[in-house]
Amino acid sequence: MSSNLRFQVVEEAFKKRAVEVKVPKERPSDFFGKYVFDRKKMYKYLPLDVYDKMIDVMDNGARLDRSIADAVAAGMKQWALEMGVTHYTHWFQPLTEGTAEKHDAFVEHDGKGGMIEKFSGKLLVQQEPDASSFPNGGIRNTFEARGYSAWDPTSPVFIIDDTLCIPTIFIAYTGEALDYKAPLLRALHAVGKAAKDVCQYFYDDVTKVQVNLGWEQEYFLVDEGLYSARPDLLMTGRTLMGHESAKNQQMDDHYFGTIPDRVQAFMKDLEIQALELAIPCKTRHNEVAPNQFELAPIFEECNLAVDHNMLLMSLMKKVARKHGFRVLLHEKPFDGINGSGKHNNWSLSTDTGVLLHAPSKTDPNNPEATAFETLRFVTFIVETLMAVYRHNGLLKASIMSATNAHRLGGNEAPPAIISSFLGKYVSDLLDTIEQNSYLSPLTSNHSKEIDIPQIPDLIVDNTDRNRTSPFAFTGNRFEFRAPGSSVNCASAMIALNAAMAEALTSFKQRVDLRIAQIANDPLFVPVADGSPSGHTAKFHAIIDVLREDIKTCKPIRFDGNGYSDEWVREAARRGLDVEKSCPVIIEHYLDDSSVKMFESTKVMTRKELEARNEVKWEMYVKTVQIEARVLGDLSMNHIIPVSTHYQSQLIKNVQGMKDVFPADKAERLSARNMKLIEEIAERTERIEQLVEELTEARRIANRIQDIHQRAIQYHDTVCPKMEDIRSEIDKLELIVEDGLWTLPKYRELLFIR
Repeated sequence: MSSNLRFQVVEEAFKKRAVEVKVPKERPSDFFGKYVFDRKKMYKYLPLDVYDKMIDVMDNGARLDRSIADAVAAGMKQWALEMGVTHYTHWFQPLTEGTAEKHDAFVEHDGKGGMIEKFSGKLLVQQEPDASSFPNGGIRNTFEARGYSAWDPTSPVFIIDDTLCIPTIFIAYTGEALDYKAPLLRALHAVGKAAKDVCQYFYDDVTKVQVNLGWEQEYFLVDEGLYSARPDLLMTGRTLMGHESAKNQQMDDHYFGTIPDRVQAFMKDLEIQALELAIPCKTRHNEVAPNQFELAPIFEECNLAVDHNMLLMSLMKKVARKHGFRVLLHEKPFDGINGSGKHNNWSLSTDTGVLLHAPSKTDPNNPEATAFETLRFVTFIVETLMAVYRHNGLLKASIMSATNAHRLGGNEAPPAIISSFLGKYVSDLLDTIEQNSYLSPLTSNHSKEIDIPQIPDLIVDNTDRNRTSPFAFTGNRFEFRAPGSSVNCASAMIALNAAMAEALTSFKQRVDLRIAQIANDPLFVPVADGSPSGHTAKFHAIIDVLREDIKTCKPIRFDGNGYSDEWVREAARRGLDVEKSCPVIIEHYLDDSSVKMFESTKVMTRKELEARNEVKWEMYVKTVQIEARVLGDLSMNHIIPVSTHYQSQLIKNVQGMKDVFPADKAERLSARNMKLIEEIAERTERIEQLVEELTEARRIANRIQDIHQRAIQYHDTVCPKMEDIRSEIDKLELIVEDGLWTLPKYRELLFIR
């Protein structure tokens, strides 16, 4: 790419104007779910008895009766054809962090030389993708290709363009899960059952506990022309080189700032299409870094929320190109500024309310109800902490990747140590129970007076927010801030929900045992501590077990600055995982405690865990390998030629000085250029040497047969070489004449006009 072409690309990017977006005349609530086979459409297109059975499956977890599949397929086909659909596909989520689909037409021979539109229950319920062609960790070989995709009726079918998309799980012929959805559904079932059993201590009428998830998707936008002119962005999703712009995010003027017109048009278009697919978009805003933005929906049931996030990421890429952008979902596309995460707001709820919601107020006329509401709140808070404490290393492994490793630990993201922030009020409540075995009422939200007559009093939450905490309690939910922006958030949700199921199951077993002990103890006398007389044994049993767990999980609680060096040392002293190497962190999936937890909750078997680790290590190696190859190519074919070309110009200038000026004056006037010539020579020589070392480091690593050890070798030897090369290139960028530099710079990439 010539220098003139680079300037042309930048100029064209700054000339672009917002694409006009056709806004529906209806209100969003009118076209919400337009392209989704939701309950309203099911009621219209399905026989009533079939509709009732489908609702039972969706709401109560009843087993799907295959005998109704043909009727459901017929109703779906009728609706789809009326919407102009010509094809259908099983839409699933393999271990690639993306989605997969194979489109088939609604056509069959009619036996008379023509074609008819046909879609049967058999085609709806299952299909057979090639299981050996997706990441499988050795479960399937090329000569063992059979796998199955099976319809998930709890996630609605939807339409994209001319295709009916059917959400499915993906399993091997031998039964192991090869996707994210299957183990997620198992984890949700496990935690739902365990939570319902614990709820019986507090509510007799609870029949179902649901996991809620509200994700917050951060992303960058880059002009498509500039993106195409950066081979590193094109092939790796991040800039492998580039000196930071003189102005980036240090003025704090981008966060929540006015959204640029082009971006606003993109957001509007994206939201309309997302709402038509029943993705409940709620929030949009500028994020901290230039060109960084965020979209967040209203929370949904966890399985559906994961599907919607995967669908949205695909939709974002499509809509962005229409507006002349490329979406960057990489966790750290630009060095020196904030990266992108996908905060997972997680909670549990029943038909009676959110289990992590604190009692809003005390009732002096009904102390029993007040006590048990507080006890319910404390129980689910503490058992969540127990899950996170017991499996803090596993939770870190669930969000770790080659891309997210660049983001974690920086001063813009949670540290690579899993801890939980609770806030003063909840912490004080737990401390009181631990020390005194006494259940004090939780202080409800209070108002704060503002000394401005026109401004009403503010309602202040009983917890602050801690942006440095990876797993913070934020009022009625926990915010898991560590997942990366590009990944399938099901990975984190599988680990968290399985761990929670284990914690709640253990809690109930111990409480039941303690109730029996108390009931059979002739010396037990109720203490006048405000506990309800009608539930003395149960109340005290729960308190006793909670006290044990509060003490046990105390190391996971940390309300301070997670960015500080002191916390790293303190976390290690507490026994928390402080490892930073991605391949080593992934090992936690095969910890004895992890395998036991996954198998006891029936979420994944050891074989499935071993296969997923193989996939994760292989993905790590391939990601770093591609980056190393791209960096080596750019170094030798872009950076060094441009730098030496500029060096030649400087040499000519020095020689010209000698022809024009006396020797002493020429030497004085050309002194700066001589320093630059020497520096360019030293840095290009260093880059050539480092590229050779990088290539050799890859060769050595690639000879290692064990994929785990190969991943560790890539982390320990290849990645540091890449950082060294980048350092040299970034310094050259400041030296070489701007007009000769071939790659768009940060100052051009990061500011949309």
